[in-house]
Amino acid sequence: AAAQNCRKRKLNAILNLEEDIYNLQTQKETLEKEHSQCSQSISQIKQKLSNLYDDIFTRLRDDQGRPVNPHQYVIHCSSNGSIFILPKHFIKSEQKQGNSKEQKQ
Repeated sequence: AAAQNCRKRKLNAILNLEEDIYNLQTQKETLEKEHSQCSQSISQIKQKLSNLYDDIFTRLRDDQGRPVNPHQYVIHCSSNGSIFILPKHFIKSEQKQGNSKEQKQ
């Protein structure tokens, strides 16, 4: 009787583990689908942002009325909602200073 109960517990444990495996595989498939959908959404948003960025730069002019080169300037949004057009080298040097400050803390 003890051996039979042991075999029954072992069989129940195996069945429970098989059910866990099935549930985890189903969950994995669901997460993979969600990940794929999120990746597609991110790609679409990046493309829209890139198109918007290009559209903005086609309309921008400097003080002399010349087009602003998107390879030399970036659009920068400040925390208070102000928008600036800044030289890329300015942003890169500002980020380097910010990184060194963060590392010191």
